[in-house]
Amino acid sequence: MRNTLLSIKDLKTYFYTYVGVVHALNGVNLEVYENEWLGIVGETGSGKSVTAMSLLKLVPPPGKVESGEVLFDNENILDKSDSEIRKVRGAKISMVFQDPSSSLNPLINVGFQISETTMWHQHLKKPEAMKKALEMLEKVGIPSPDKRMVEYPHQLSGGMKQRVMIAIALSLNPKLLIADEPTTNLDVTTQAQIINLMKDLQKEYKNSVILITHNLGVVSKTTDRVAVMYAGRVVEKAPTREIFKTPKHPYTIGLMATLPSLKSEWLEAIPGTVPSLLQPPTGCQFASRCKSVMDHCWTENPEPKEISKDHWVECHLY
Repeated sequence: MRNTLLSIKDLKTYFYTYVGVVHALNGVNLEVYENEWLGIVGETGSGKSVTAMSLLKLVPPPGKVESGEVLFDNENILDKSDSEIRKVRGAKISMVFQDPSSSLNPLINVGFQISETTMWHQHLKKPEAMKKALEMLEKVGIPSPDKRMVEYPHQLSGGMKQRVMIAIALSLNPKLLIADEPTTNLDVTTQAQIINLMKDLQKEYKNSVILITHNLGVVSKTTDRVAVMYAGRVVEKAPTREIFKTPKHPYTIGLMATLPSLKSEWLEAIPGTVPSLLQPPTGCQFASRCKSVMDHCWTENPEPKEISKDHWVECHLY
């Protein structure tokens, strides 16, 4: 039996805009086990990043977590006060954002930005914290780390900035690392280096990783399990090998069909568009795009069903 590190239950997050209420998350159910890689995939706007922001209580206004539970170490994170959640962020759950250029402070050198984390959470004196920062830069494979310590973000390449973000995220050895599109805007070679670095560090630290990405190729080679999101819900979750070999939800089948293949020079596309989350349709959110739609799909929302061991799907076909 695997131990559950994080459990998300019926999570709902809405954004109150001047044109109406956007139902960004509409009942997300998900779990992360200890010492595993979980991939979260789906189209833009499916709720992947909002899920990550919600579980850390970082949803910006006009967004609000409406209801649900996020259980971490048997405590509901959503019940914690601002001061309590700040002790969790970084120390127990860290996040690597998709754009390091906007995450790093352009006016502070790299070494101090890394050391701030340990000074705040572990109350280290500045010399000790700076020594720890240097060790982390060495660990993430930045050349001439002593030189980089006194440099500013604009002096670093995109790949180096992302390595700095990983150094900050792992400096306190958190139990859970969330990586939100960590290879966006990086060239293919650098993408591979960043993913391999994260895999090596995960083996060393033995933490759990949530990898949010559009790149199904990275997911297939990196993760232990995959959760597929569509229109603010998790429509399928299963071990990685199984979900790539035998996807069950029509949306997951459509996603897999978009992967390049040596058997065909054509890429398939999923017909239609994602429904408006301002006025979500009743019933299955994928009904308007589904080739297997049935009458009750339009009126009844499917419940998650376990169709084989650890393979769950929300679809009336099963």
